[in-house]
Amino acid sequence: MTDSTYKISVIVPVYNTVVYLRECVDSILAQKYRNLEVILVDDASTDGSEKVCDAYGQADERVRVIHQENGGPGSACVTGMKAAAGDYYMFVDSDDYVEPQMLTEMVARLTGKKGEIVCCNHLREKQKGTEPVYCAAKPGIYQGEKLEEEIKANLIGREQRAIPLSRCMKLCEKSVFAGNEIFYDFKVRFGEDTNMMYPALQNATRVVVMSDALFYHYRYVESSMIHLYDKGIYDSLLRVMACVRRVIAEKRIAGGKEAADREYCYMLMHVMKNELRNPGKDYRKRIQTIFGEAEIRTLLQNTKVTVNERSNQLMYLGMLYPGGALLGVLRMILRIYDRR
Repeated sequence: MTDSTYKISVIVPVYNTVVYLRECVDSILAQKYRNLEVILVDDASTDGSEKVCDAYGQADERVRVIHQENGGPGSACVTGMKAAAGDYYMFVDSDDYVEPQMLTEMVARLTGKKGEIVCCNHLREKQKGTEPVYCAAKPGIYQGEKLEEEIKANLIGREQRAIPLSRCMKLCEKSVFAGNEIFYDFKVRFGEDTNMMYPALQNATRVVVMSDALFYHYRYVESSMIHLYDKGIYDSLLRVMACVRRVIAEKRIAGGKEAADREYCYMLMHVMKNELRNPGKDYRKRIQTIFGEAEIRTLLQNTKVTVNERSNQLMYLGMLYPGGALLGVLRMILRIYDRR
């Protein structure tokens, strides 16, 4: 294996992350694997990130900079892919950073086969400590029937997915994204990676899950309860699920409808957590409006899901019974958790 074997395009969507951007880009340029290009897609930053991008573009010939009107991280990633010259794509968020051996180790698992994806693990960098996070799927090589049954069938509709649907922590042969443009919805601001990676993983012919390989540092920026609340999450979820169902229909995924129903239930737990963080007095009304909808009530009553994580069990209970004193209790518990 030499540095000329495969060209890697590292795509970095950038939006107002000037505090972290240099550490991110420096970590990519410090890769021991040298046959790479770095595509910085500035998504209309206003905090000076755009100037930092330009400085890197002028200082290192491997760095290409694209400035675009604000379209969100999904749009920036697609812009980067259109400009990419590499055989494989890697996405790194501009507030994260990576270990110098990451690409060398991941490239060593490649065969040059069309449709392959190599997955590493990551460290969640929190203000109060670092946590290792591993794929639920066992380390190994997945192809053929094993890939279909153990990976593709378990990407959605499970409390813990076989492989996270994050665009990061993956080295993807470029053809897995071909033809998937019809599934992208750039108005999604929560779960937008699902629209990109769910169809891409369904196109995969070979998936490698690495052992250990804690190469990617995901920066978990904790903030106040007010800043954690996003009023648009439920609308984004509706858009994400519409895309997921379109993927299932277009790619004729067996058992897809049932998996999508379960996925909807699991994603609604995030909606419940978000609405409980609503600092306004209308949080009860919003929760009761969302979880009182006939479609949601029918879904929850008719869809069997397994909920093992304690916090999810509480959210699920709130979804089933979105009234009375329970919401106040859940809100208090979540406030205590957020302050830990």
